[in-house]
Amino acid sequence: QDWEQRQEEDTLLIERILLLVRNVLHVPPDPTEEQGVDGDASVHDRVLWALHISGMDDLLKFLASAQVEQQWALHVLEIISLMFRDQSPEELAALGQGTAGAEHGEDTRELETLRQRELAEKRARALQRPSRHSRFGGSYVLQGLKSIGDRDVVFHKGLHNLKSYTHDLGKEPQRVPRHRQA
Repeated sequence: QDWEQRQEEDTLLIERILLLVRNVLHVPPDPTEEQGVDGDASVHDRVLWALHISGMDDLLKFLASAQVEQQWALHVLEIISLMFRDQSPEELAALGQGTAGAEHGEDTRELETLRQRELAEKRARALQRPSRHSRFGGSYVLQGLKSIGDRDVVFHKGLHNLKSYTHDLGKEPQRVPRHRQA
């Protein structure tokens, strides 16, 4: 609801929910109770994950960024500071570049080597074939078929055109005027 349409009960409910979230996040960690494996998530991390799954983090982002919801800004600021309570700024900055950064660098190197290999193969293929298509299909001597004089016919087209060969191939037919046509 817009802040104009909210009743006093709705405003109190929103404030109570924000205070509940703040109080839940404010509970200090107890290492004696949390006897998990080294890589296991702490209770605080599991609470943050539950907030994320429920969509509460998106609501908090909305409340923090909306101009008309400035009355909740201090509550949201306190909740966000409690979310990052156990984190140092160095850890947070390195989090995006830690193992993911190393994996990203490794992936980038691997992709670059694959790209270089592909370019080398492409260059090798380009060197193997001629750069331009030759329209020259070859010249063939048709033995047993005489041309002008007593020589054999020299055929300059491809072999697939051989079946349609006539002596008139390439000659323009002589045009007969209309009044002389039969």
